[in-house]
Amino acid sequence: MKYHIWTAGCQMNVADSQRVASALEKLGYLPTPRAEDADVVVLNTCVVRQSAEDKAYGRLNSLRPLKQRRPDVVINLMGCLVGVKGNLRLESSFPHVDVFSPPSDPGPLIEHLARLQGRDLENVRTKIRHAIMDGNLILPHNERDLVSAYVPVVEGCSHACSFCVIPLRRGAERSRQPDEIVAEIRCLAQQGVAEVTLLGQIVDRYGMDLDEGINLPALLHRIHGIEGINRIRFLTSHPNWMTDELLDSVAELPKVCEHIEVPMQAGDNDILQAMKRGYTIEEYRHLIDRIRERLPGVSLATDVIVGFPGERDEQFQRTYRALEELRFDVVHIARYSPRPSTVAERRMEDDVPEDEKMRRFRALEALQTKIASEINACFQGCTVEVLVEEKHRGRWKGRTRTNKLVFFEADGDLRGATVTVNIEWAGPWSMRGKYVETTLMKSKTPIAVTT
Repeated sequence: MKYHIWTAGCQMNVADSQRVASALEKLGYLPTPRAEDADVVVLNTCVVRQSAEDKAYGRLNSLRPLKQRRPDVVINLMGCLVGVKGNLRLESSFPHVDVFSPPSDPGPLIEHLARLQGRDLENVRTKIRHAIMDGNLILPHNERDLVSAYVPVVEGCSHACSFCVIPLRRGAERSRQPDEIVAEIRCLAQQGVAEVTLLGQIVDRYGMDLDEGINLPALLHRIHGIEGINRIRFLTSHPNWMTDELLDSVAELPKVCEHIEVPMQAGDNDILQAMKRGYTIEEYRHLIDRIRERLPGVSLATDVIVGFPGERDEQFQRTYRALEELRFDVVHIARYSPRPSTVAERRMEDDVPEDEKMRRFRALEALQTKIASEINACFQGCTVEVLVEEKHRGRWKGRTRTNKLVFFEADGDLRGATVTVNIEWAGPWSMRGKYVETTLMKSKTPIAVTT
Protein backbone atom coordinates (compact mmCIF):
# COMPACT_ATOMS: atom_id res chain seq x y z
CA MET A 1 0.00 0.00 0.00
CA LYS A 2 1.30 3.44 -0.96
CA TYR A 3 0.52 7.08 -0.16
CA HIS A 4 1.28 10.38 -1.85
CA ILE A 5 1.13 13.79 -0.13
CA TRP A 6 1.03 17.11 -1.98
CA THR A 7 1.82 20.04 0.31
CA ALA A 8 1.35 23.73 -0.38
CA GLY A 9 1.87 26.80 1.78
CA CYS A 10 3.65 27.50 5.03
CA GLN A 11 6.00 25.59 7.29
CA MET A 12 3.02 24.63 9.47
CA ASN A 13 1.59 22.69 6.52
CA VAL A 14 4.93 20.96 6.04
CA ALA A 15 4.80 19.85 9.68
CA ASP A 16 1.16 18.76 9.31
CA SER A 17 2.00 16.65 6.26
CA GLN A 18 4.82 15.00 8.18
CA ARG A 19 2.34 13.98 10.86
CA VAL A 20 -0.07 12.58 8.30
CA ALA A 21 2.75 10.58 6.72
CA SER A 22 3.81 9.23 10.09
CA ALA A 23 0.24 8.19 10.87
CA LEU A 24 -0.20 6.51 7.48
CA GLU A 25 2.96 4.52 7.96
CA LYS A 26 1.60 3.27 11.27
CA LEU A 27 -1.16 1.70 9.16
CA GLY A 28 1.36 0.06 6.84
CA TYR A 29 1.51 2.57 3.95
CA LEU A 30 4.75 3.61 2.24
CA PRO A 31 5.43 6.84 0.30
CA THR A 32 5.45 7.24 -3.47
CA PRO A 33 6.35 10.40 -5.41
CA ARG A 34 3.54 9.86 -7.96
CA ALA A 35 -0.14 10.29 -7.15
CA GLU A 36 -0.96 7.84 -9.97
CA ASP A 37 0.81 5.04 -8.08
CA ALA A 38 -0.77 5.76 -4.69
CA ASP A 39 -3.62 4.07 -2.84
CA VAL A 40 -4.06 7.22 -0.71
CA VAL A 41 -3.61 10.76 -2.03
CA VAL A 42 -3.51 13.69 0.39
CA LEU A 43 -3.73 17.33 -0.72
CA ASN A 44 -2.63 19.61 2.10
CA THR A 45 -3.81 23.05 1.01
CA CYS A 46 -3.13 26.74 1.61
CA VAL A 47 -5.46 29.70 1.03
CA VAL A 48 -3.40 32.59 2.40
CA ARG A 49 -3.49 34.12 -1.10
CA GLN A 50 -5.74 33.59 -4.09
CA SER A 51 -2.88 32.10 -6.11
CA ALA A 52 -2.41 29.39 -3.47
CA GLU A 53 -6.13 28.64 -3.43
CA ASP A 54 -6.25 28.47 -7.24
CA LYS A 55 -3.33 26.04 -7.21
CA ALA A 56 -5.19 23.83 -4.72
CA TYR A 57 -8.31 23.77 -6.91
CA GLY A 58 -6.19 22.96 -9.95
CA ARG A 59 -4.55 20.04 -8.19
CA LEU A 60 -7.91 18.87 -6.85
CA ASN A 61 -9.47 18.86 -10.31
CA SER A 62 -6.49 17.01 -11.76
CA LEU A 63 -7.35 14.02 -9.55
CA ARG A 64 -10.81 13.48 -11.08
CA PRO A 65 -9.52 11.22 -13.90
CA LEU A 66 -7.50 9.19 -11.37
CA LYS A 67 -10.60 8.60 -9.27
CA GLN A 68 -12.58 7.62 -12.37
CA ARG A 69 -9.93 5.07 -13.42
CA ARG A 70 -9.40 3.77 -9.90
CA PRO A 71 -12.50 4.25 -7.71
CA ASP A 72 -10.75 2.49 -4.82
CA VAL A 73 -8.08 5.19 -4.44
CA VAL A 74 -8.72 7.31 -1.34
CA ILE A 75 -8.48 11.07 -1.86
CA ASN A 76 -8.11 13.27 1.20
CA LEU A 77 -8.42 17.07 1.08
CA MET A 78 -7.03 18.76 4.17
CA GLY A 79 -5.66 22.08 5.38
CA CYS A 80 -6.87 25.64 5.20
CA LEU A 81 -9.08 25.09 2.14
CA VAL A 82 -11.23 22.89 4.38
CA GLY A 83 -10.80 24.88 7.60
CA VAL A 84 -11.63 23.98 11.17
CA LYS A 85 -15.39 24.27 10.61
CA GLY A 86 -15.50 22.15 7.45
CA ASN A 87 -16.85 23.23 4.08
CA LEU A 88 -20.12 21.81 2.76
CA ARG A 89 -19.68 23.62 -0.55
CA LEU A 90 -16.45 21.75 -1.16
CA GLU A 91 -18.06 18.43 -0.35
CA SER A 92 -20.85 19.00 -2.89
CA SER A 93 -18.49 20.39 -5.56
CA PHE A 94 -15.89 17.64 -5.32
CA PRO A 95 -17.66 14.30 -4.85
CA HIS A 96 -14.48 12.44 -5.87
CA VAL A 97 -12.94 13.44 -2.52
CA ASP A 98 -13.44 10.75 0.12
CA VAL A 99 -12.26 12.57 3.26
CA PHE A 100 -12.16 16.24 4.27
CA SER A 101 -9.74 17.05 7.12
CA PRO A 102 -9.19 20.30 9.01
CA PRO A 103 -5.64 21.67 9.40
CA SER A 104 -3.27 19.73 11.67
CA ASP A 105 -5.70 16.81 12.09
CA PRO A 106 -4.93 13.47 10.40
CA GLY A 107 -7.73 11.85 12.42
CA PRO A 108 -10.53 11.81 9.80
CA LEU A 109 -8.29 10.18 7.17
CA ILE A 110 -6.80 7.60 9.53
CA GLU A 111 -10.22 6.61 10.87
CA HIS A 112 -11.59 6.28 7.32
CA LEU A 113 -8.72 3.98 6.35
CA ALA A 114 -9.04 1.99 9.56
CA ARG A 115 -12.69 1.33 8.73
CA LEU A 116 -11.75 0.17 5.23
CA GLN A 117 -9.17 -2.20 6.72
CA GLY A 118 -11.61 -3.47 9.33
CA ARG A 119 -9.40 -2.34 12.18
CA ASP A 120 -10.54 -1.55 15.70
CA LEU A 121 -11.06 2.23 15.65
CA GLU A 122 -10.32 2.82 19.31
CA ASN A 123 -7.07 0.89 19.10
CA VAL A 124 -6.06 2.84 15.96
CA ARG A 125 -6.88 6.17 17.62
CA THR A 126 -4.72 5.25 20.61
CA LYS A 127 -1.78 4.18 18.46
CA ILE A 128 -1.94 7.25 16.25
CA ARG A 129 -2.31 9.55 19.23
CA HIS A 130 0.76 7.94 20.76
CA ALA A 131 2.66 8.12 17.46
CA ILE A 132 2.07 11.76 16.50
CA MET A 133 0.31 13.71 19.23
CA ASP A 134 2.03 12.73 22.48
CA GLY A 135 5.54 13.69 21.50
CA ASN A 136 6.42 10.33 19.92
CA LEU A 137 6.62 11.43 16.29
CA ILE A 138 8.35 8.82 14.13
CA LEU A 139 9.72 10.34 10.93
CA PRO A 140 8.25 8.86 7.73
CA HIS A 141 10.46 6.70 5.49
CA ASN A 142 11.35 9.44 3.02
CA GLU A 143 12.44 11.75 5.85
CA ARG A 144 14.58 9.36 7.89
CA ASP A 145 17.68 11.43 7.03
CA LEU A 146 16.05 14.74 8.01
CA VAL A 147 18.45 17.23 9.58
CA SER A 148 16.13 20.16 10.33
CA ALA A 149 12.50 19.74 11.45
CA TYR A 150 9.53 22.02 12.08
CA VAL A 151 7.77 21.64 15.41
CA PRO A 152 4.41 23.40 15.88
CA VAL A 153 4.10 24.93 19.35
CA VAL A 154 1.15 27.30 18.78
CA GLU A 155 -1.72 26.30 16.52
CA GLY A 156 -4.30 28.76 15.18
CA CYS A 157 -4.35 32.50 15.82
CA SER A 158 -6.59 34.95 17.69
CA HIS A 159 -5.02 38.23 16.58
CA ALA A 160 -7.08 38.66 13.38
CA CYS A 161 -5.23 41.13 11.17
CA SER A 162 -7.78 42.56 8.75
CA PHE A 163 -6.20 40.84 5.71
CA CYS A 164 -5.54 37.41 7.24
CA VAL A 165 -7.72 34.34 6.82
CA ILE A 166 -5.71 32.11 9.18
CA PRO A 167 -7.88 32.67 12.31
CA LEU A 168 -10.94 31.71 10.27
CA ARG A 169 -9.36 28.59 8.79
CA ARG A 170 -7.10 27.36 11.60
CA GLY A 171 -9.18 28.49 14.55
CA ALA A 172 -8.32 30.23 17.80
CA GLU A 173 -4.83 30.25 19.26
CA ARG A 174 -3.92 27.03 21.07
CA SER A 175 -0.54 26.33 22.71
CA ARG A 176 0.70 22.76 22.92
CA GLN A 177 1.69 21.40 26.31
CA PRO A 178 5.41 21.94 27.01
CA ASP A 179 6.05 18.33 28.06
CA GLU A 180 4.58 17.13 24.76
CA ILE A 181 6.79 19.52 22.77
CA VAL A 182 9.94 18.54 24.67
CA ALA A 183 9.16 14.83 24.25
CA GLU A 184 8.65 15.28 20.50
CA ILE A 185 11.93 17.15 20.07
CA ARG A 186 13.80 14.57 22.13
CA CYS A 187 12.33 11.88 19.89
CA LEU A 188 13.39 13.81 16.77
CA ALA A 189 16.91 14.18 18.15
CA GLN A 190 17.12 10.41 18.65
CA GLN A 191 16.28 10.03 14.94
CA GLY A 192 19.13 12.29 13.87
CA VAL A 193 17.46 15.71 13.68
CA ALA A 194 20.00 18.35 14.68
CA GLU A 195 17.92 21.52 14.31
CA VAL A 196 14.33 22.37 15.20
CA THR A 197 12.25 25.39 14.26
CA LEU A 198 9.38 26.17 16.63
CA LEU A 199 6.30 27.28 14.73
CA GLY A 200 3.38 29.52 15.53
CA GLN A 201 1.36 32.10 13.66
CA ILE A 202 2.51 34.37 16.50
CA VAL A 203 5.09 32.14 18.12
CA ASP A 204 5.98 34.79 20.76
CA ARG A 205 2.54 34.27 22.32
CA TYR A 206 3.33 30.67 23.21
CA GLY A 207 1.92 29.71 26.61
CA MET A 208 -0.40 32.68 27.06
CA ASP A 209 -3.41 30.35 26.98
CA LEU A 210 -1.89 27.74 29.32
CA ASP A 211 -2.13 27.56 33.10
CA GLU A 212 1.45 26.39 33.67
CA GLY A 213 2.91 29.91 33.62
CA ILE A 214 5.28 28.97 30.79
CA ASN A 215 6.23 31.26 27.89
CA LEU A 216 8.46 31.02 24.82
CA PRO A 217 11.69 31.98 26.62
CA ALA A 218 11.06 29.28 29.24
CA LEU A 219 10.33 26.74 26.51
CA LEU A 220 13.57 27.66 24.74
CA HIS A 221 15.48 27.00 27.96
CA ARG A 222 13.88 23.56 28.30
CA ILE A 223 14.60 22.60 24.68
CA HIS A 224 18.17 23.88 24.97
CA GLY A 225 18.99 21.01 27.32
CA ILE A 226 17.99 18.26 24.88
CA GLU A 227 21.01 16.19 23.82
CA GLY A 228 21.51 15.97 20.05
CA ILE A 229 19.74 19.23 19.23
CA ASN A 230 22.44 21.69 18.14
CA ARG A 231 20.33 24.56 16.80
CA ILE A 232 16.96 26.06 17.71
CA ARG A 233 14.95 28.59 15.69
CA PHE A 234 11.45 30.03 16.04
CA LEU A 235 8.99 31.82 13.77
CA THR A 236 6.96 33.85 13.13
CA SER A 237 7.25 36.71 15.63
CA HIS A 238 4.96 39.73 16.01
CA PRO A 239 6.26 43.19 16.98
CA ASN A 240 3.78 43.49 19.85
CA TRP A 241 5.08 40.38 21.64
CA MET A 242 8.81 40.50 20.95
CA THR A 243 9.89 40.98 24.58
CA ASP A 244 13.27 41.78 26.09
CA GLU A 245 13.05 38.45 27.92
CA LEU A 246 12.81 36.64 24.59
CA LEU A 247 15.75 38.59 23.13
CA ASP A 248 17.78 37.82 26.26
CA SER A 249 17.08 34.11 25.77
CA VAL A 250 18.34 34.26 22.18
CA ALA A 251 21.47 36.08 23.38
CA GLU A 252 22.14 33.77 26.33
CA LEU A 253 21.37 30.30 24.91
CA PRO A 254 24.15 29.10 22.57
CA LYS A 255 21.86 26.74 20.63
CA VAL A 256 19.30 29.43 19.77
CA CYS A 257 20.20 30.97 16.41
CA GLU A 258 20.60 34.71 15.83
CA HIS A 259 17.87 34.94 13.22
CA ILE A 260 14.55 36.74 13.79
CA GLU A 261 11.54 36.87 11.48
CA VAL A 262 9.30 39.79 12.43
CA PRO A 263 6.81 41.02 9.79
CA MET A 264 6.52 44.75 9.17
CA GLN A 265 3.76 44.47 6.50
CA ALA A 266 3.78 48.21 5.68
CA GLY A 267 5.78 51.37 6.36
CA ASP A 268 2.79 53.72 6.57
CA ASN A 269 0.85 54.18 9.80
CA ASP A 270 -2.57 54.56 8.18
CA ILE A 271 -2.08 51.31 6.28
CA LEU A 272 -0.83 49.57 9.42
CA GLN A 273 -3.93 50.74 11.26
CA ALA A 274 -6.19 49.53 8.46
CA MET A 275 -4.39 46.18 8.62
CA LYS A 276 -5.09 46.04 12.40
CA ARG A 277 -1.43 45.34 13.10
CA GLY A 278 -1.40 47.14 16.45
CA TYR A 279 1.82 49.18 16.15
CA THR A 280 3.20 52.21 14.33
CA ILE A 281 6.17 52.25 11.99
CA GLU A 282 8.05 54.30 14.60
CA GLU A 283 7.47 51.54 17.18
CA TYR A 284 8.58 48.96 14.65
CA ARG A 285 11.82 50.86 13.92
CA HIS A 286 12.48 51.04 17.66
CA LEU A 287 12.00 47.27 17.93
CA ILE A 288 14.50 46.61 15.13
CA ASP A 289 17.02 48.88 16.86
CA ARG A 290 16.41 47.00 20.11
CA ILE A 291 16.95 43.62 18.46
CA ARG A 292 20.19 44.69 16.80
CA GLU A 293 21.47 46.26 19.99
CA ARG A 294 20.81 43.09 22.02
CA LEU A 295 21.90 40.66 19.26
CA PRO A 296 24.89 42.05 17.33
CA GLY A 297 25.23 40.29 13.98
CA VAL A 298 21.62 39.12 13.97
CA SER A 299 19.96 38.45 10.63
CA LEU A 300 16.46 39.83 10.19
CA ALA A 301 13.64 38.76 7.90
CA THR A 302 10.33 40.53 7.39
CA ASP A 303 7.06 40.34 5.44
CA VAL A 304 5.55 43.16 3.38
CA ILE A 305 2.22 43.43 1.55
CA VAL A 306 1.92 45.83 -1.39
CA GLY A 307 -1.33 47.08 -2.87
CA PHE A 308 -3.40 46.89 0.32
CA PRO A 309 -6.83 48.56 -0.14
CA GLY A 310 -6.44 52.33 -0.25
CA GLU A 311 -2.63 52.26 -0.46
CA ARG A 312 -1.62 55.40 -2.37
CA ASP A 313 1.75 55.73 -4.06
CA GLU A 314 3.09 58.04 -1.35
CA GLN A 315 2.15 55.43 1.26
CA PHE A 316 3.94 52.75 -0.73
CA GLN A 317 6.97 55.04 -0.91
CA ARG A 318 7.05 55.10 2.91
CA THR A 319 7.27 51.31 2.87
CA TYR A 320 10.05 51.52 0.28
CA ARG A 321 11.99 54.00 2.39
CA ALA A 322 11.50 51.93 5.55
CA LEU A 323 12.99 48.86 3.85
CA GLU A 324 15.79 51.00 2.42
CA GLU A 325 16.59 52.26 5.90
CA LEU A 326 16.17 49.07 7.95
CA ARG A 327 18.11 46.83 5.52
CA PHE A 328 16.73 43.36 6.18
CA ASP A 329 18.55 40.20 5.18
CA VAL A 330 15.35 38.77 3.69
CA VAL A 331 12.04 40.38 2.70
CA HIS A 332 9.04 38.22 1.80
CA ILE A 333 6.92 40.39 -0.51
CA ALA A 334 3.28 39.66 -1.32
CA ARG A 335 0.70 41.42 -3.45
CA TYR A 336 -2.55 41.96 -1.54
CA SER A 337 -5.16 39.34 -2.31
CA PRO A 338 -8.69 39.60 -0.80
CA ARG A 339 -9.47 36.61 1.41
CA PRO A 340 -13.11 35.57 1.98
CA SER A 341 -14.78 36.80 5.18
CA THR A 342 -11.79 38.84 6.38
CA VAL A 343 -12.38 42.42 7.54
CA ALA A 344 -10.48 43.78 4.53
CA GLU A 345 -12.55 41.73 2.09
CA ARG A 346 -15.88 42.70 3.68
CA ARG A 347 -15.26 46.37 4.35
CA MET A 348 -12.56 47.59 1.97
CA GLU A 349 -12.43 47.95 -1.78
CA ASP A 350 -9.57 46.19 -3.52
CA ASP A 351 -8.82 49.40 -5.43
CA VAL A 352 -5.14 49.08 -6.36
CA PRO A 353 -4.91 47.75 -9.95
CA GLU A 354 -3.08 44.47 -10.45
CA ASP A 355 -0.47 46.05 -12.73
CA GLU A 356 0.26 48.66 -10.06
CA LYS A 357 0.58 45.95 -7.40
CA MET A 358 3.08 44.21 -9.65
CA ARG A 359 5.02 47.44 -10.23
CA ARG A 360 5.34 47.97 -6.47
CA PHE A 361 6.26 44.32 -5.99
CA ARG A 362 9.05 44.59 -8.58
CA ALA A 363 10.34 47.82 -7.05
CA LEU A 364 10.72 46.22 -3.62
CA GLU A 365 12.14 43.07 -5.16
CA ALA A 366 14.87 45.08 -6.91
CA LEU A 367 15.62 47.05 -3.75
CA GLN A 368 15.93 43.92 -1.63
CA THR A 369 18.15 42.19 -4.18
CA LYS A 370 20.54 45.14 -3.95
CA ILE A 371 20.45 45.22 -0.12
CA ALA A 372 20.87 41.44 0.26
CA SER A 373 23.79 41.49 -2.18
CA GLU A 374 25.53 44.20 -0.16
CA ILE A 375 24.91 42.43 3.16
CA ASN A 376 26.12 39.07 1.91
CA ALA A 377 29.17 40.54 0.19
CA CYS A 378 30.55 41.23 3.66
CA PHE A 379 30.87 37.46 4.18
CA GLN A 380 33.39 36.99 1.35
CA GLY A 381 36.68 35.81 2.81
CA CYS A 382 35.04 34.97 6.14
CA THR A 383 34.74 31.54 7.75
CA VAL A 384 31.22 30.54 8.79
CA GLU A 385 29.65 27.64 10.65
CA VAL A 386 27.28 25.59 8.48
CA LEU A 387 24.83 22.85 9.43
CA VAL A 388 24.80 20.51 6.42
CA GLU A 389 21.30 19.54 5.27
CA GLU A 390 21.67 17.59 2.02
CA LYS A 391 23.51 17.21 -1.27
CA HIS A 392 22.23 19.39 -4.12
CA ARG A 393 23.51 19.06 -7.69
CA GLY A 394 26.81 17.61 -6.56
CA ARG A 395 27.44 20.14 -3.79
CA TRP A 396 26.65 20.01 -0.10
CA LYS A 397 24.00 22.47 0.99
CA GLY A 398 23.54 23.94 4.46
CA ARG A 399 22.78 27.06 6.46
CA THR A 400 24.63 29.33 8.82
CA ARG A 401 23.28 30.21 12.24
CA THR A 402 21.90 33.40 10.67
CA ASN A 403 20.06 31.34 8.03
CA LYS A 404 22.37 32.09 5.10
CA LEU A 405 22.30 29.37 2.44
CA VAL A 406 25.78 27.98 1.69
CA PHE A 407 26.99 25.50 -0.96
CA PHE A 408 30.37 23.76 -0.89
CA GLU A 409 32.15 20.65 -2.14
CA ALA A 410 33.61 17.95 0.10
CA ASP A 411 34.12 14.19 0.18
CA GLY A 412 32.35 11.84 2.52
CA ASP A 413 28.88 11.89 4.06
CA LEU A 414 28.48 15.22 5.86
CA ARG A 415 24.69 15.25 6.13
CA GLY A 416 23.78 16.50 9.62
CA ALA A 417 27.34 17.56 10.44
CA THR A 418 28.30 21.07 11.53
CA VAL A 419 31.24 22.26 9.44
CA THR A 420 33.25 25.40 8.84
CA VAL A 421 33.33 26.89 5.35
CA ASN A 422 35.37 29.77 3.97
CA ILE A 423 33.11 31.93 1.79
CA GLU A 424 34.57 32.56 -1.68
CA TRP A 425 31.49 33.97 -3.46
CA ALA A 426 28.33 35.63 -2.13
CA GLY A 427 25.15 36.49 -4.00
CA PRO A 428 21.87 37.93 -2.72
CA TRP A 429 20.27 34.55 -1.95
CA SER A 430 23.14 32.11 -1.43
CA MET A 431 26.89 31.74 -0.98
CA ARG A 432 29.58 29.31 -2.12
CA GLY A 433 32.69 28.42 -0.22
CA LYS A 434 35.54 26.04 0.49
CA TYR A 435 35.17 23.31 3.08
CA VAL A 436 37.58 23.77 6.00
CA GLU A 437 36.76 21.15 8.63
CA THR A 438 34.03 19.25 10.42
CA THR A 439 33.42 20.56 13.92
CA LEU A 440 30.48 18.38 15.03
CA MET A 441 29.03 15.18 13.59
CA LYS A 442 25.38 14.22 13.90
CA SER A 443 24.56 11.31 16.18
CA LYS A 444 21.61 9.03 15.52
CA THR A 445 19.83 6.50 17.70
CA PRO A 446 17.74 4.08 15.61
CA ILE A 447 14.06 3.93 16.55
CA ALA A 448 12.02 0.84 15.81
CA VAL A 449 8.94 1.49 13.68
CA THR A 450 5.99 -0.85 13.93
CA THR A 451 2.81 -0.93 11.90
